[in-house]
Amino acid sequence: MPTARYKRVVLKLSGEAFAGGNGFGIDPDVVHRIAGEIKEARDLGVQLGIVVGGGNFMRARSTSPHDIDRTTADYMGMLASVLNCLALQAALESLEVDTRVQSAIEIREVAEPYIRRRAIRHLEKTRVVIFAAGTGNPYFTTDTAAALRAAEIDAEALLKASTVDGVYDSDPKINHDAKKLEHLTYLDALSARLKVMDATAISLTMDTKMPVIVFDLRTAGNIVRVLVGEQIGSTIS
Repeated sequence: MPTARYKRVVLKLSGEAFAGGNGFGIDPDVVHRIAGEIKEARDLGVQLGIVVGGGNFMRARSTSPHDIDRTTADYMGMLASVLNCLALQAALESLEVDTRVQSAIEIREVAEPYIRRRAIRHLEKTRVVIFAAGTGNPYFTTDTAAALRAAEIDAEALLKASTVDGVYDSDPKINHDAKKLEHLTYLDALSARLKVMDATAISLTMDTKMPVIVFDLRTAGNIVRVLVGEQIGSTIS
C-alpha cells in the first residue's frame, strides 16, 4: 500500500459533482463512487475532514428577475449543503466508514453542532468528519468554509476537487487555448482573479500558509493520487 504524503487534510467537494449528469439533485451512484474513493483515502491512514457545497440545489446568484435576496439565498445554500452531507454520510457508512456530520447551523436531530475540539477528536479516532452548512454565515462561500475548517483543525493541505483538471489562465470550457497553471502563488490567483476559489478563501489560505491542490474529481482514483504525492492538477502555495 502506498504511503500518504499528508496526515490530515480537508477535502472540498462541489455540490454540482453530486448531481452527476442530471445537473440537479443527488445522483446516488456518483455519491457512492466518491464515498468509495474517500474510503480508500481513509484506509491510507489519512485523517479526512470534508466540506460539501450545495450548488446542485441552490446558487446564491441567478439570472432570474425574481431573485431571492442574497442573505436568504445563502442560508438556503447552507441547508442544501446539509442534504449533500447527509447523503455522503449514508454512502460512507454503507461502506463501513465511521462518519460524523458537524453543522455550522444547529440541526441536532441530524448532525452534531460544529465544535473544533470534538472534530479533532473524531479525526484522531479515524472517523471522517463532514462539515455541513458552510461557515453558518451568509456572504461566505463553502470554499471559504473549507479554508477556515482546514486552518482550525490544523490540516496540512486543502484539496479542492473540481470539474476541471487544475487551474487555468482562463475558462477552459470557453477558451480552448487556455493554459494550465501547474504551480502558482496565492498572489497570482488573487491578482489574476482566477475563479478557482473566491478571494476570501484564497486570502485565508495565504494567511495560514495552507497549500491548495486543485484537481479533477471526475477521474477515478485522483483523491488517492493527490494524497500520495502524485503531481496532478494545480498547486497554489
